[in-house]
Amino acid sequence: MSNPTAAMLVIGDEILSGRTRDANMHHLAGQLTEAGIDLREVRVVSDDAPAIISAVKALSAAYDTVFTSGGIGPTHDDITADCIAAAFDDHIDVRDDARALLAAHYAKTGSELNEARLRMARIPDSATLIDNPVSVAPGFTIQNVHVMAGVPSVFQAMVATVLPTLTGGAPLMSRTLRIDRGEGDIAGPLGALAADFSDLSIGSYPFQKDGKFGANIVMRGTDEARLETALSQLEVLFAE
Repeated sequence: MSNPTAAMLVIGDEILSGRTRDANMHHLAGQLTEAGIDLREVRVVSDDAPAIISAVKALSAAYDTVFTSGGIGPTHDDITADCIAAAFDDHIDVRDDARALLAAHYAKTGSELNEARLRMARIPDSATLIDNPVSVAPGFTIQNVHVMAGVPSVFQAMVATVLPTLTGGAPLMSRTLRIDRGEGDIAGPLGALAADFSDLSIGSYPFQKDGKFGANIVMRGTDEARLETALSQLEVLFAE
């Protein structure tokens, strides 16, 4: 059986402008690999409601699980929660359970739960809350979409909360072989090997060092024996 599939939707103008470098995709990809869930697609969209709604609908329909990152804070441009509600035709407003979490937190810190902060308690009616042990303001899950903060420390904490609730598959393993030849020299035999091991993912990642060309061949799969067999054949093919 094939592993469950996942997609990620990264939301925010700051990512597309280059002002902020996204670290959440890298973290999520590693965590999903260990859990045996295949991350198949990552999209980045701006803080534009129609774009967010369209992307959420498409990804939710195409994959078993969707993770979103960004846009659930207190400022005017944090529109993700409302867009998710619109995508699933669900009502959204300040919810008592989310308000209670925020009220307790800000009372403890001596800060005011003002109108801006209360925006973070806007949760769709049918959603369940995702725990946020870092800064309290919750994420939420609605159907197969998990809506999370963009701040890396909070995103990572929310991923740790959600992953144990998901059904995983076989962890993805990998083997790597460095070949000190240009891709043009290895493409033919490598393509034939990839055809023989079509159940594995075999990729070529070229490099240039000290004026010489080479490639790291990375093989990925869930069957360790098949990986070892493919690696052995690869080593024979390109033995010096």
